[in-house]
Amino acid sequence: MSKEKILIAALKGIAGERVPFWFMRQAGRYLPEYKRVRASTKGFLDLCFTPEKAAEVTLQPLRRFHMDGAILFSDILVIPHGLGANVAFAEGEGPIVEVCDTREKIMALDLSTVRTKLAPVAETVRLVKESLPEEATLIGFAGGPWTVACYMLQGRSGKEFAAARAFAIREPRLMQRLIDTLTEATIDYLRMQIDAGAEAIQIFDSWAGLLTPDQFALWVTAPTQKIVEALNKSHPHIPIIGFAKGAALQLKPYAQQTGVNCIGVDQQTSMEFALHCRTNPLQTVQGNLDPLLMAFDRDEALRQTEAILKSLGNMPAVFNVGHGFIPETPIENVEAVSEFVRAWRR
Repeated sequence: MSKEKILIAALKGIAGERVPFWFMRQAGRYLPEYKRVRASTKGFLDLCFTPEKAAEVTLQPLRRFHMDGAILFSDILVIPHGLGANVAFAEGEGPIVEVCDTREKIMALDLSTVRTKLAPVAETVRLVKESLPEEATLIGFAGGPWTVACYMLQGRSGKEFAAARAFAIREPRLMQRLIDTLTEATIDYLRMQIDAGAEAIQIFDSWAGLLTPDQFALWVTAPTQKIVEALNKSHPHIPIIGFAKGAALQLKPYAQQTGVNCIGVDQQTSMEFALHCRTNPLQTVQGNLDPLLMAFDRDEALRQTEAILKSLGNMPAVFNVGHGFIPETPIENVEAVSEFVRAWRR
């Protein structure tokens, strides 16, 4: 019987001598090899939907830094595309999504087209698995329904997503319909990734911190619970990471009610608090180095990396950043932190 990969073992609650690591947004933006591939495409979505190129940029950071996990190169907004909404990425502006804030548009979202339109992503997963280092784990992902809904209701990025929050208050039934549709689409999409070879899943709810506790329970925790239950039923061997950025005091009920194998922790949340929020001995924590430290202060990033690792004690854990890398991140800083984590022993 082959030995379990270090990242998979950690996500299943086994605390090894070394803490495995990977980084959010580790593929792209700050790497010159990514920029060369990106320049050869017609745009960001073209890169996401060209399997050979998406597989290449997925694997690039592992060649440099030897992380324990490769995060699939894609985007959370492929789900609206899969449902039939128009999605584009404008240079310097970010995503532009067709606004779906009427009953007609929400009812027109088509679950039957998700697998067909997102088939290139499954092919990317298959190609990555063919070249993935034997010891590394391929992580598939999707955006949480609330976070994806934010873009579908506002049409573009924003700090507060006031349009989405106001819609949820004004039109709770339509909001529930949209969340339910996104939840079903996400389940189908993640099952497709797993069937193609993804070995673990992360659910990114990047805008969870915008909500009140009651709204958080309704729009973040409840749909995540449905996704986890569905995946556990169809693929019980696949561990699931739930990353609800900004969860704060909602982290413990989120960890308990969703049933995720691992709770992702942002840099605003102490690792000590995250460990307190675990609801069973096998539940893992993941986090939570500030990505700005990684970008701008290598010495402090290394000090904080050591502090995080020490705070974990003998608990099952995965080292990561508290959110994604920014484009200004120096390669030598990533290399230094990666080497430190790989050398660390409990």
